[in-house]
Amino acid sequence: MKLYYSTSSPFVRKVTVLALETGLDALIERVLTNPWGVNQDLLADNPLSKVPTLVTDTGQVIYDSTVICEYLDSLHTSTKLIPASAPARWDVLRLQALANGLMEAVMTRFLERNRDPGLRSADWDAQQRNTVMRTLEYLNAQSQHWASNMHLGLITVGCALGYLEFRFADEPWRAAYPRLAAWYAHFSQRPSMRNTEPKPMPA
Repeated sequence: MKLYYSTSSPFVRKVTVLALETGLDALIERVLTNPWGVNQDLLADNPLSKVPTLVTDTGQVIYDSTVICEYLDSLHTSTKLIPASAPARWDVLRLQALANGLMEAVMTRFLERNRDPGLRSADWDAQQRNTVMRTLEYLNAQSQHWASNMHLGLITVGCALGYLEFRFADEPWRAAYPRLAAWYAHFSQRPSMRNTEPKPMPA
């Protein structure tokens, strides 16, 4: 399999963590890609020019991260990280969707922060920051109910929190959300998380 990736994308990290946790990582060839540039190979496989994009061994192209994770989870015979049956399946997918939204809000703020100063919108940034804070408050309350079993919802939350700290280290969140911080401090020590910490794209 071939995976188009960037070193900073939390959505790529989610896919990679799942691959590591399921023993599939060694089967994936990685192609470092700047989705903001003009990459003809990526465009040929994904007209959205987004990472992650996965090309299977049979040449089938799969995107986005949610669909790629579903595909990878179908390839192994260990405990599935996306449960097959309700209600656990919907609980995991709902948590994944919430954490995906957190990633998107953080990414939107980061892109806004890096626009030309004359084009930035303080109102738009405040709206996205409120989304982030509401989501952290909800996750802080929910984290006390999370069992120790591993699943895609928790992977996505972990990657979202890592991305928040990567992009907004100047806005620390842990003191305000102690239960979530305690969970993340433990979860982030998993080898799959330690080996996939986000990094700036090479120049």
